[in-house]
Amino acid sequence: MKNLSVLMSTLALIGVVALAGLRMAEKKPVGDKASADTEKAATSAARIAYVNIDTLESQYEYLKTKKKDFEERKKGMSAELERSQRQFQQDYLAAERKAQAGTLTQAEYESTSKRLMQMKQSLETREAALTEKLLAEQDEFNKDLQKRLDEFLKDYNKDKHYDYILSHSKAVGFIMLANDQLDITTDVVNGMNELYKKEATKENKEATKKKNK
Repeated sequence: MKNLSVLMSTLALIGVVALAGLRMAEKKPVGDKASADTEKAATSAARIAYVNIDTLESQYEYLKTKKKDFEERKKGMSAELERSQRQFQQDYLAAERKAQAGTLTQAEYESTSKRLMQMKQSLETREAALTEKLLAEQDEFNKDLQKRLDEFLKDYNKDKHYDYILSHSKAVGFIMLANDQLDITTDVVNGMNELYKKEATKENKEATKKKNK
């Protein structure tokens, strides 16, 4: 169960580490006549901010909830596989003891060998299916997380007018040193948590209505 044991140790936030620039306020002159001084001025005038992905991961309630759900499902799947593995081992050891004692007939030996082989194949197939399912769910979640972040930043940037909103994470290390004044992580986390709170409240109300019908 090696694959399942390491799966989902953390959600793949690397997918949201490379955030695209949301807006370019300055347009570079077209053609070969654009001078180095003009390009330098345009670069220095760019408005830049960044989001700390590590902080987002630890404080965004939607992400924390999803991670918890994934972990609980992973534990349930691991427990299921462990039960099947124990049953297989018990049956194998019982057959081995009978074989050593010479109490197994040839027909019983062949039947037991076939059954154990089927159990082993079934266990491997089940583990592969569960691992594939979790990977698919993780990929789908990462896409949803990226979409949520993109949509929030586009709305957030309507009145901020940043030319680039970058990401910062110790795990990736693209940004070695960052000016704290450019850090908009708190705004992003608070804003996304507020949206998630409204979303959760709406879902709870709808669920209550369905339950009372």
